[in-house]
Amino acid sequence: MDALLAALVALMALAAAMAAVLSTLSKAAIFALLAVAPCIYRYRKRIYVIVKTLPRDLKFLWRFANAMIRTRRWARNNTTVAELFTKRAKEHPDAPCFFVVGGRTWTYKELAERSNQVAKVMQEHLGLKRGDVICIFMPNCAEYVYMWLGMAKLGVISALINSNLRHKPLLHCIQVANAKAIIYSDCLAGAISEIKDQLPPGIKQFQLYGECDAQAIDLIQEMEKQSTEHPVVAEKPEYNDTLLYIYTSGTTGMPKAAVMKNSKYLLVAVATYHMLGLRAGDRMYNPLPLYHLAGGLVGTSAAIVDGVPSVLRTKFSATNYWLDCIKYECTVAQYIGEMCRYLLAQPPRPTDSQHRVRIMVGNGMRPAIWQQIVDRFKVPQINEIYGATEGNANIINVDNTVGAVGFLPKLVPARLHPIALVRVDELGNVLRGPDGFCVRCQPNEPGMFIGLISQNNAARAYHGYVDKSDSKRKVECDVFRKGDAAFVSGDILVADELGYLYFRDRTGDTYKWKGENVATAEVEDALAPALARRDVVVYGVSIPQTEGRAGMAAIADPQRSLDLRALAHHLDLSLPSYARPLFLRIKDDIEITSTFKLKKLQYQKEGFDPDVIKDPLYFRSGAHFVPVTSQLFSDICSGRTKL
Repeated sequence: MDALLAALVALMALAAAMAAVLSTLSKAAIFALLAVAPCIYRYRKRIYVIVKTLPRDLKFLWRFANAMIRTRRWARNNTTVAELFTKRAKEHPDAPCFFVVGGRTWTYKELAERSNQVAKVMQEHLGLKRGDVICIFMPNCAEYVYMWLGMAKLGVISALINSNLRHKPLLHCIQVANAKAIIYSDCLAGAISEIKDQLPPGIKQFQLYGECDAQAIDLIQEMEKQSTEHPVVAEKPEYNDTLLYIYTSGTTGMPKAAVMKNSKYLLVAVATYHMLGLRAGDRMYNPLPLYHLAGGLVGTSAAIVDGVPSVLRTKFSATNYWLDCIKYECTVAQYIGEMCRYLLAQPPRPTDSQHRVRIMVGNGMRPAIWQQIVDRFKVPQINEIYGATEGNANIINVDNTVGAVGFLPKLVPARLHPIALVRVDELGNVLRGPDGFCVRCQPNEPGMFIGLISQNNAARAYHGYVDKSDSKRKVECDVFRKGDAAFVSGDILVADELGYLYFRDRTGDTYKWKGENVATAEVEDALAPALARRDVVVYGVSIPQTEGRAGMAAIADPQRSLDLRALAHHLDLSLPSYARPLFLRIKDDIEITSTFKLKKLQYQKEGFDPDVIKDPLYFRSGAHFVPVTSQLFSDICSGRTKL
């Protein structure tokens, strides 16, 4: 009763206040207020959303505008990455560009001179010119960057090859690039030696450091013969020239070479600097591979273009992550989701919060551990990024919303957004409405993430792969109107009422493990020689407390005669570690659907629980496959067994 009386008193006070306000207004003002009141009531939900998201959207639009101003200026002036780096090296020759953990500090002048020398070596030995291709096969180091910078000064394309690849996948990457030469470090000379008899005829080998064999040219020795002046070129490289090939697993087959133009690299550079809100005094910690977009572009572009030094580590170390950040005074640190889980698994130490890191940027952080990272390591800003190397649809979480990979600005009408979520079926095929066009998803409805293509806009241009047929498979035409086109990401996202986007799943025949995309067709092809024509289907399965999906292969072996030890050895020789199946399921036969498609989705849903699946199950433990027991299943799911 007391509460009811209090509510009545409050209502009476509110009515009195409204009456007092209305008494001060003219009749015209009261009439106008009454006229718009129904509209306000009708659109109250949308008004609330716009007001709620206004700070986020204004921050994004301001940063985006600044980034686009620089991008358009570079496009008008036909500017390249090499030109911007050369200019910075002249203006700040002694400023640090890269710190190598456990190694030396590289200044802009040193990198510029070395890149000039390597460019001249390639001119002298190969007569390289604009549009030619060379392969770079090296671990993380500053030399990696000056190699491709030197090529960029000639207009030569650098194909950045994953340093984990061996045998057939490595050979494939070299062949599809149609390269004139391959540059590799001494620590990877053995991998090149294993395929030397299969390399394309005429391809030259340059080894960095160490004792070279008869087929390799000592690159350092050749560089020392050259002057440090900028190379003279017959054709000046241009803004829209291809700068790099970055290999990425598509939905089928071997790694695909994605085209990275100067324009795309510079777009990543301005997005990194402006969207993260970087400052002149920042320093970025980069333990990610330089052959991928995250480590090779996000992790280096701020240093090369904007003077924000980068700290390079050869290989990620959970033990030393924060120690490195403290030692090198880093204020920005990169991650992939799997790394964050490893960081949390470390025993708590005082150094967890003694660093100066104010921003962590990356992709794949699970919502379940997001807040734990913030609370334990005291990092005030987490910027989750989503995007595909070969695509044109890239988004970022600018306001620390837990779990979000980006957002759709509510201040801008949906029809003007360059990105969208559209409806798809269970297999990831785009669905169309009665008018024949794609259907936008409603809030909280999962859909395919797409990016509308505009080749005259650097932020929306689609360059795809070296293989144009692979590029076309990623494009959907007549999306929202006749004649338009969009890049189809292959990923399912969902947007909430406020426009925040959350990653749901990966469609098609690709899954992500250890931060790498794995093409199931590539794994199936690698398995085939060891299976003696047995049917096999490969898919990714979810493991609790683990990022991505682990590889699993269902193999038809009714006689149970498969030599699992030999199979494990074959996989070690055929695939990089992240692509090797972690689980095996031995079946009498592989089921197919009525349309003769393998029942991959059903197997994926069933997972690897021995209490649910009656088929023999095996887990890769060291060099062998061991049976999956109920106890082992429990240990894997709880994290007691190392993956």
